[in-house]
Amino acid sequence: MTHVRTFTGATIGPHLDDVARLRIAVFRAFPYLYDGDVGYEAGYLQTYSRSPESLFVLAFDGDRVVGASTGIALTDETAAFQQPFVERGIDLGRVFYFGESVLLPEYRGQGLGHRFFDEREAYARRLGRFDTTAFCAVVRAADDPRRPAGYRPNDAFWTKRGYVQQPDMRCAIEWKEIGAAAPTVQQLAFWLRALEPAA
Repeated sequence: MTHVRTFTGATIGPHLDDVARLRIAVFRAFPYLYDGDVGYEAGYLQTYSRSPESLFVLAFDGDRVVGASTGIALTDETAAFQQPFVERGIDLGRVFYFGESVLLPEYRGQGLGHRFFDEREAYARRLGRFDTTAFCAVVRAADDPRRPAGYRPNDAFWTKRGYVQQPDMRCAIEWKEIGAAAPTVQQLAFWLRALEPAA
């Protein structure tokens, strides 16, 4: 039986390795095709470990972490994620940024995806200064030959949650794809949602 717990700020520290492990495992599949690198993960997760308001929402099966979802004030993110908002004229201080939601395949279809969004949106509301939540997702062509048969993107799920893709907001992140000799630059599109205030 799975259960969900949240961790913020300094309390995320003991779980950094769990999130890194899940990112490497889950993002290996399409559409990310990420050839996981422990060194890259350590650098990436330092951003969260330095932020006093970072959030980890973790799904446990017993003591084992089987899913993770993260969030952080956009002002604490790196410049690559901030720049599209600066160019749009959006106040960085009003945006709470969602990092990854990664869940092992055998635990999908149990409502944990919605729970991850619910917990992150509720946390952003409690902080009291955010009016927008946002995330970004890798862009792949519809005819990408690496797309598995029967693959369904998450676009419909995100749209039902009230998120809208912003065609003019992109960021470029570099990682090594499976089978590639070296890292390449990948394009990610941002999705935004107006965050209603707490009742």
